[in-house]
Parts: sequence; C-alpha cells; structure tokens
Amino acid sequence: MSFTPEPVRRPREQVEKQLRDAIVSSSFKGGDRLPSEAELAREFQVSRSTVREALRVLVSEGLISKVPGAGGGSFVQSVDHDSLKSLLSGSLETILKFGKISIDEVNAVRRMLEVPAAREAAEHRTDAQAAELERLVQRQDEMARAVTDRRDPALYELGQSIYSLVAEASGNRLLASFVSAMAGVTIPVYMRDLPLEDAEAAREGTRALVAAIVARDAEGAEAAMTAQLDMVQRHLSPAG
Repeated sequence: MSFTPEPVRRPREQVEKQLRDAIVSSSFKGGDRLPSEAELAREFQVSRSTVREALRVLVSEGLISKVPGAGGGSFVQSVDHDSLKSLLSGSLETILKFGKISIDEVNAVRRMLEVPAAREAAEHRTDAQAAELERLVQRQDEMARAVTDRRDPALYELGQSIYSLVAEASGNRLLASFVSAMAGVTIPVYMRDLPLEDAEAAREGTRALVAAIVARDAEGAEAAMTAQLDMVQRHLSPAG
C-alpha cells in the first residue's frame, strides 16, 4: 500500500490518520508488520520523529504494538471486541491509579451496564453458555472448599470469568467488552477489601444470578445482579 502526503493536515496527523485508515480498512491485517520508520518517513515526506510520534498514538489506541530488537518493529493488533476489552482494562486501571476517577464512579457505570446485561443474558443466553455458567459456579464452589484462604485470587478470577460470560450471553459484544474491562479493574480491589465472613455471601449471590439466567428468569437475574453490585458498593465505597 502506498501513502501520500496531505498538506492540509499537520504532518503527525496525516501519518496517524492514513495508517489508522489502512488498519481499520484491513489494508494492514492483524499480525502484519508496518513499514519501518525510515520507510514511512520517506513515503510521507516527514521526519522519523514525526513518524515515531504518530506510531506512539496508534500504540496508545491499541491498534499496533511495538516489538524491540532486530526482528521487531510495529505490528498491527487484531481490532475486535476482545482488543477493545484489553485496551479499556489498561486505560481504566491507569486512570484509577492516578486518581482521575473514583471506584464509586466505576461502580455506578457497572450498575448502568451490568443490571440490564443480566436481564438480557437471561433472555438471550444459549444452552452452551448456560452450561458453562453452571460449570464455572460448580468449579468456584469446589475451589472454595479446597482453599484455606477464601480470598484466594483464583476464586475471584473464576468470578470475573462468570460475570464476563454473563455479559457475553447478553448477545452484545460491545457491552461485554465494557463489562469485562470494568470487572477486571474492580474485582481485584473487591477481593482485597472483602471481609472473610462475606466471601460466601458473595458466592451465594453469584449462584443466584447464574440460576436465574439458566432458568431464563429475567427479573430474577436483574435482582440478583443488583444485589451483588449493592454488596460491592458497600465494601468499596469510602463511606461503606
């Protein structure tokens, strides 16, 4: 694919836009290596530092990754709902660490998305998804009986898988990406702060949610998800 300079745009913007368009249009596909910085600079008629700035933006957007070394370079990432989930998770985690948003704000958005998602999951889940939800809950119960620390990270990784699958069962991949990203940020904090005596109550809530989805009980699924998020809010809110 050839590139041409666009004088109406700033040099970095023209590089960034044309590369982004080429990736989105699949002129460059997932796994493809982009031309070198020197080649791009020559083709766009800009400096290598300008190309480097444009590539840095595309890395931050999750469109490409940089691999160092002799066999490295800039490689196109797969652009789908899974890559969006990874990008959102990383961004949310960074923003939370810097205190730009609060955990309460994340929980509020989780409530806006996950309560409707639970209802949608009960209405649209497939038999395979129902079976996998039941398997995950059973695995979580077995692990809870086997471990000495009820806050074992593996238990909450299973919990995250369950809630991500609930969102996936809603049938909306974009919704599932947002839910998985926020659960990935919230659950580790919840795991750290959850009192031991409440760990079983949290798992009981998960069992109730899955049972409602399996039974195609939309109202029950909505109520169970609301109760779970209420528990999260009590333990993570500064006032809780």
